[in-house]
Amino acid sequence: MLGGMDQTKTALERAFELAKSGRYTRVSDLKRAVSSEGYSAAQLQGPMLTRQLGQLIRAAKTQDE
Repeated sequence: MLGGMDQTKTALERAFELAKSGRYTRVSDLKRAVSSEGYSAAQLQGPMLTRQLGQLIRAAKTQDE
């Protein structure tokens, strides 16, 4: 669901979806998008998760090229 919070998804699940979408170039932008959809970005903390999301963002951009 775009543009609003899906009650069946966690913020973490939504972050992974958005990271794979190819619409974001930075993890900070992705976190802001998750928050703007009504999810708590507090779940999106830590170096390992940030690294994972960054890798997914880069992989999605590579696929788009």
